[in-house]
Parts: sequence; C-alpha cells; structure tokens
Amino acid sequence: MFISKTLKFYKRKDVQEAMLKVAEDKEVAVIYGERGFGKRPDVLQYEGDILENAKKGATSFHCSEESWNNPLQITRDLKTEEFNNLRNGWDLVLDIDCKLLDYSKMAAYYTIEVLKHYNIKSITCKFSGNKGFHIAVPFEAFPKKIGGQETKNLFPEAPRRIAGYIKHLIKNKVSKAILKLEKNDFERVVKKTGKKPSEIIRKETNEFGDQVEKLDAEPFLDIDTILISSRHLFRMPYSFHEKSQLVSVPLNPNKVLSFKKEDAKPENVVVKEVFLDRNAEANEASKLIIQAFDFEIKEIEEKKEKKVEYEDITDALPEQLFPPCIKRILKGLEDGRKRSIFILINFLSSVGWNKDEIEDKLKEWNKNNREPLRGAYIQGQLKSSKYKKEKIPPPNCENIGYYQSVGVCYPDEICKRVKNPIQYTKIKAKELLKQSKKPKKRKSN
Repeated sequence: MFISKTLKFYKRKDVQEAMLKVAEDKEVAVIYGERGFGKRPDVLQYEGDILENAKKGATSFHCSEESWNNPLQITRDLKTEEFNNLRNGWDLVLDIDCKLLDYSKMAAYYTIEVLKHYNIKSITCKFSGNKGFHIAVPFEAFPKKIGGQETKNLFPEAPRRIAGYIKHLIKNKVSKAILKLEKNDFERVVKKTGKKPSEIIRKETNEFGDQVEKLDAEPFLDIDTILISSRHLFRMPYSFHEKSQLVSVPLNPNKVLSFKKEDAKPENVVVKEVFLDRNAEANEASKLIIQAFDFEIKEIEEKKEKKVEYEDITDALPEQLFPPCIKRILKGLEDGRKRSIFILINFLSSVGWNKDEIEDKLKEWNKNNREPLRGAYIQGQLKSSKYKKEKIPPPNCENIGYYQSVGVCYPDEICKRVKNPIQYTKIKAKELLKQSKKPKKRKSN
C-alpha cells in the first residue's frame, strides 16, 4: 500500500533533516493523496512535522521558489508591493520535462552545461519523481540589484527570462542529441512524443542548396516558463511522486545522464547529495541574469512583428470566441498590466470592436486587476491608438515578451495551429458559423 510506503520513508531522520533544510523560509504545501492539497500557506518548522503529516496521510511535500520573511502572513489578497515587502528572495528552479526520461536527461545535461558556461558553481539537481529533473541555483548566487531594481522583487519575471534564454540556447543541441539517440529515425521521435511530423521536423537549406530535414525539439522541450508565478511550488527533495511512487531524489549534476529510475525507489534512496546549496559565491550568477534580460530585449527588437494581412472583421466577435490568453488577461492580472493594455487594444480592434466598446471593456478589466492602473494611463493609451491609420494586430504568440512573460499562455488544441490570437478567434468564428448552418435533425413522431 502506498501510504505505508510513504510513512516508512518519511520516518527516516536523514530524510527529515534534508527536507527541513530546504523548507527554511519557504511556504510549504502538503498533498494528502486523492484528498489533494492541505491548507495554504503552511510551513515545516520541525523534523517531527514531516512525520506528523505523513501519519495524517501526506504523500508529497511542495515548497515555494520564493523565500519569505514570514510565509504564514501570505494571503491571496496581497498587492504586488505587499508581496515584495514580505519576500526576501527567490531561487531559480528550472523544471525540465520532455515527457520521456531519456530526452529529459539530455535537456537537463545541456541546461547544466549552460550554467557551467556562466561559471556558476552552486548548481544542484534532482529527479522530479516522474519523467523530468529540477535544476536549481540559489538566490545567494544572484546580485542584489539589477538595473536599479532589487532582484528579490524581480519574481517571476527574472526566472521566466532565464528559463526562456536557456531554452533558446539548448534547443538545437538537444534536437541533435535526441536524433542521434534515435539513429536519425524521425518516425521514432514522432511516435514517442505523439507530435505530428510537421510540428517537430523543419527543413533547412545546406551549403549545397539542398533542403535537409532537421529535428526541432522545441515543441516537446518543456522548460517551465509559463507556470512560474507568484507562490509557484516545486516538489521538495526526498518527496514522493504520487503517480510513479518514486522519490524526488537529488543527484550529482555531473551524472545526470547516467541516472536510473531504480535510484529513486524509496528502498534505494541514499541521502547524499544536496538540493539548493546556500554556499554560493556572491554574484556568481550575475552574468547569466543580465544576459537573459538583454536577450529578451534584443529578441523583441529583432523580431518585430511581421506585418500580417488580416481580413477586416466588421462585426464585433464575442468573448466566447477569444483565445485562452485573452480570456485570462480579462480576468485581471497582478503583473504585466501595461503590456496587456497594448495586447487588448490591438486585439479587440482587430476583431471588430469599436472604440467605445474597447474603452468600456478596459475599464471593466482594470477593476479586476489586483492593483488597478491609473485611469489617466488607460485613457492615454486609448487616445494614442485613435491616431493610428491602420489596425495593428496584437503581438504574435511566440513573442515571449508578452503572453508567456505575463503568465497567461495556456495553449489549447487550436493554439497549436495559429501564430496570433486573431487567427484563433477567426477559426472559432468559422466553426460557430458552420454549426449554425447545419440542418437540424427532425424529431421523429
């Protein structure tokens, strides 16, 4: 029985000591099997707390990437400034998950190589418990300020940018390594990932002018940039994973390629490696975080949205047809509100909304924000948009400076087929029109 297995494991003193060390100043959340999460916020103060929770049916323990002056003071109603005052730092925890363990190993390996390239020595790593890895750099390795801002307040923006930058650096190397593992058999990759060939195979022109096929691992190279948000949790080291019933065991970062799942069976787990080593050299991660911020700025400048021709939409399309990202923005935000105004004005005007409708919607949206923007700022943005001679579409989906950075990109099946939110809404509108034209079946007497 799983519960008897977890109870036996969490009784171990060495396990309790290792878990408690990571829990210091962290918000902790406990999962009780099928009952789900317990109360939030919670903390672990004593080794005995782990055992007591296990006796109550705890299966896994999760903690925040952020560190807090007092985690128990956290509430959902806190404003950004209040969160910043309560937060004393954050750790970079990169969640590598390519759905297949062998692929995840390669992604983890190259991620670690990037961190080494930036002379970061405080790298730690652990098996996620199922098919991936968590790679961490402690807050102590980062500079106290970036561009005049306190680094502790750059959450979740900074880790998101670092994760996006690293993903950009490793995607080609991971693609080549995976194809080599599969002996250049694209079909094997397609079958294992469940992706369509068109999604993961790209064609490039070689030096002889011939078109050659290349693997593009990016669609299944999952380095969490979207879900990193305030109070984001990760599975604690030496915590169980409910599905696999394996332990999230720390391992030597230099030996990630040789990791075997057998090492994560509770009876085989040896408490040896540390996860989140606080003995970091000051500023050893300075170059990485600065490069990550510079990368996003350059990417936005270099990849200015290509002018896309969209057919004029004369009738205002309803909200039910909007893509997930726009719907999430309209529910209200904590971060990225100014970028979202730019998105909303251009999106709504492109799907047929007039200026009065857009203004009313922006006022309604602003009330939903945790910390509303000044009305004068919104009016200024609306006024400047009136002078544009032609409709400008919102940023494309791939532009990480917007939807992903704001934390609203949760793609569904249609999202995979489009490059811009407008295209999503047009597809939904066409589907709705087709359904309305279908002849209704006559009821039999």
